[in-house]
Formats: sequence, C-alpha cells, structure tokens
Amino acid sequence: MSYVFNIPYRDNKKLKAVMEKVKDDKKLKTYWRCANVMAIERMGYTDHGPTHVKIVANISLKLLRILVEKNLIVPSIVENYDMTNDDAEVVVVLGSIFHDLGMIVQRKEHEKYSVFLALEFLEKFLTPTYSEEEKAIVTSEVLHAIVTHEEPPSNEPTCKILTKEAGIVGIADALDMEAGRARIPFQSGKVDIHAISALSIEKVDIELTDGGAGVKPINIKIKMSNSAGVFQIDELLKPRIVNSGLEQFFHVIAEITGEKETKIIEKFEI
Repeated sequence: MSYVFNIPYRDNKKLKAVMEKVKDDKKLKTYWRCANVMAIERMGYTDHGPTHVKIVANISLKLLRILVEKNLIVPSIVENYDMTNDDAEVVVVLGSIFHDLGMIVQRKEHEKYSVFLALEFLEKFLTPTYSEEEKAIVTSEVLHAIVTHEEPPSNEPTCKILTKEAGIVGIADALDMEAGRARIPFQSGKVDIHAISALSIEKVDIELTDGGAGVKPINIKIKMSNSAGVFQIDELLKPRIVNSGLEQFFHVIAEITGEKETKIIEKFEI
C-alpha cells in the first residue's frame, strides 16, 4: 500500500520529520485501509481513509497558515504553552491524519476511538523531534482536535472546541465535500439526502479576500450543480464554522453553475 502525502512543509523541519515517519508506518496504512473497509464496503459511506485525511490535512494547514500569516489568530499552543507556529502546524496536520481512525471500530462515537488509537502513533511519530514535555503538550492538543471534530446530533451535548487548531481541523474536515467523495456510496445504491447533496458539490475553493472593512478574510466558494448541495453546506459545514470559534473569519458563498440544475436521479420512492 503506497499512500503519498504531499504536505507543503516549507521550512517547518518538525513537520517534515514527523511526516516522514507517518509515510513509512505500515500499521497506520493498514488502519486506513480498515477504516475504508468499514466505511465504504460495509456501511456504504464515503471515503474515511488516506485520500480523505490527506485532503483534510492540506486544507487544515492552508487555513492555519492564512490565519497566522495575516495576524488574525495566535495558535492556542503558542498562546498557552509558548510553543511555536511550527508546532501548531504539526497539531493540525496530525489531528487531521488521525481524526477518523476510530472508523476501524464503528461509526458511532468514532472520534473517541480515534483518540485511543492515535496515542500509540503519536508517541512514535513525535520522538525524537520533541522532548517528553513537548510530546505531552502536542499530544494533548492533537487529541483535543480529534475528539471535537465531529458535530454531534442536535439532541446531544456538544463536545466544546477549546483551541483554534481544533476549530480549524473541524472546518477542514467538512470542506472535503466535493462530488468525487460521494460517488462510491451513490454508485453502490445509497440514495438519500446526504448522497444527493454531496454529489451536487462540484468544487470548493478557499480564497483570501482583500480584508477590507467589514469583509471576512477567507472566502469559501462552493460551486454546485444542483441546489440539493445546500443541505451539505447548511447541515455539515455551517455547524463546524459556527462552533469553531473562528466564525468571524469565514464567508461561505454557494452558487449553482450553469443555467439549469443537473438532474441527479430520475425519481425517488419509499
């Protein structure tokens, strides 16, 4: 199994050292395979394996860098522990990589299983780049990002997001919504509002605005082939942004491409 993670390290030597270990870990690669067997083959869900986590990791890193470079936020690991922006990058990337690992157990409360499964890998991947104290801090921040990434049903208490890095990981997870991810369950016969709305999302672009007065600095531009895609945005993306603690920085724009909506299904029967 060859899973390539094209993470733009820039000059972050810590991130590069950690990711070199991620790339070579056979057990983690096998767990990703197991996550997709459970999610796709047994449950008819979307990809929760290496492709998904790679996309989420790259989006997380992009969002963090925009917010930091524009002096919009100070990462929580910097603010609370006097660590660095490089360490915050390690946190969001590892949080993204491990957030769905618990799918190898089951879907319900998979984020809690992910936390336990991630511990072994964090110990391996953070050594020797970090001291024992630093490893404990980075592990704490990564585990928080993992366990808070999933938006619970409305009748359950929310696991409150308490760090900026965790908020970023949750938003990035929801932004992996382009149609390609939905085709597997749809082609296997899963026809519901989740599948149809996901198939309606053609493209997601993250753009930096000019930052003028009253203008939110990050535009999320979503192109849809069908208005059913609004469900994906309103039910999945919106709660992540609202609960992230970073809502003031994001403006979401969704538009239907073309003059006519694309027909996804001929009919729906119960």
